[in-house]
Amino acid sequence: MNWDWGAVSDFMPYFWKGLLVTLEALALGSLISFALGLVWTLLMRTPTRWVRWPVGILTEFVRDTPLLVQLFFLFYVLPEAGVTLSPLTTGVLGLGLHYSTYTMQVYRAGIEAVPAGQWEAATALSLPVRRTWAAVVLPQAVRRVVPPLGNYVIAMLKDTPMLMTIGVLEMLGRARLVSQQHFQFTVPLTVIGVAFVVVSYLASVCLRTLERRLVR
Repeated sequence: MNWDWGAVSDFMPYFWKGLLVTLEALALGSLISFALGLVWTLLMRTPTRWVRWPVGILTEFVRDTPLLVQLFFLFYVLPEAGVTLSPLTTGVLGLGLHYSTYTMQVYRAGIEAVPAGQWEAATALSLPVRRTWAAVVLPQAVRRVVPPLGNYVIAMLKDTPMLMTIGVLEMLGRARLVSQQHFQFTVPLTVIGVAFVVVSYLASVCLRTLERRLVR
């Protein structure tokens, strides 16, 4: 097979646009999943069952249904209720909501791993609840949750091509569009495959570096 370097150079402008959209969706989706996952975790620890039960049912439903179905629901059903979002906004919300149900479990495990003596010491010092969480519990839990949270970021990166189904032209969407227009599939899909490997590897390196610093 002869490799067409001219086709590579022609595809690169489209690739950079798709890469930017992919990274934007990944960054915003990760922030939403981290923040929302922590909210779910704190709500599930409240003593009021009328708060725990709806949150538990919602997160279990989201976790047990495919991401693609959720994206279709947000994109096609919400407009019927008067809520219309752009494809990229819909994709970011879908990724963030879906992965927040997984990061919730990560936070829960990290919080439960904090030694009971830490909770008892905070109680003995009569620290307010907010101070206990902000100064004692969460700083210790963060060190434990960084690796699994990083793994979910990489998993989210590999799920971003699903946004193509609702009209988001991320990397694979750009490659598919160019391939159909020029009847050339080898170069765009190969470039996209290499790009996913490189971005995933760089993300894992950053994750390991952050983990080592937190341990120190």
